[in-house]
Parts: sequence; C-alpha cells; structure tokens
Amino acid sequence: MPIARTILAEFNHEMANTRKVLERVPEEHAAWRPHPKSYSMGDLAMHIANMPRWAVITCKQNELDLDPPGGRKDPKPTFQTRRIMLDFFDDNVFAAVSAIADATDDDMKANWTLKNRGVEVFKLPRVAVVRSFVMNHMIHHRGQMTVYLRLKNVPLPAIYGNTADEK
Repeated sequence: MPIARTILAEFNHEMANTRKVLERVPEEHAAWRPHPKSYSMGDLAMHIANMPRWAVITCKQNELDLDPPGGRKDPKPTFQTRRIMLDFFDDNVFAAVSAIADATDDDMKANWTLKNRGVEVFKLPRVAVVRSFVMNHMIHHRGQMTVYLRLKNVPLPAIYGNTADEK
C-alpha cells in the first residue's frame, strides 16, 4: 500500500475531528485569551485552520523557512468570523488531501527541512513531517482549543470518545 494512502486515512480522521472543535469557536470570544502569553481564541483557531496548508508545503516544497531573510512573504491569517475560518480550514484540508494523494513513496521518503532565519531546525522524511509537524502539532493545538472552549463553557464535541457534553 502506498505511504500516502496510509497517511490519508489518519489525516482525514484527524481533520474531521479538528473541524468539530473549530465549529464550536464562539465569535464573541475571538479576542479572549486565558493568559497574556497565550494565543487569543481567534488567533489559535486561525493557526489550527492554517495548519493543513503545511501538508501542501511539505509535499510540494523541499523546505520551509518560518522567518526567512527579508521577512515573511505571506501574512498571518486573522480571525474574522467562524464561517470564514471554517471555509479557510476546509480549503486547506482539500488542498492538503490532494497534495498528500499525489505524493509518491519516493516523495514521502525524501528529506524535508524546516528552517528559521536560514538556520536548519530539523530535517526529516516527508512522511514524518506530515505526521509530526502537521498532524501531531495540530492535535496539540486542538487540545489547547478544547481547554479554551471549556473555560468559556462551550460544550465539547466527542472526538475519540464521549465528552461530559456529548455522548
């Protein structure tokens, strides 16, 4: 079985779970943050919604520099409304699924590099980057979002099993 096919089943499952959480983000609390050093709820939602795009970058490019010499070329997306954020997420998921599906086993085994200011942070096979830098990283932030939602008394969706709010 091709590597991409094995990852897509997991990717699609995690994206569906992530969407359930993002659907609960209350627009009226977009500026709220649990601590001064934390993301605002809207910024965290947009960070999560943007992360599937990283799968496209991972599959289509050989590297990413988070803060390249000369500065970032694309601005950070900002939260406007839940609908806009969900559409952004859905578009990114669609593009990510296509990019992963198009990747050959040789593509997935090839090394990919993350840099910051031109300095290598890590170099791993693409398959490991999709799992760790994209999916696991997103799951981490999705967990943060569930804490934000709980602190604002928003019912949590069932993800891997029941929650106190949803069976």
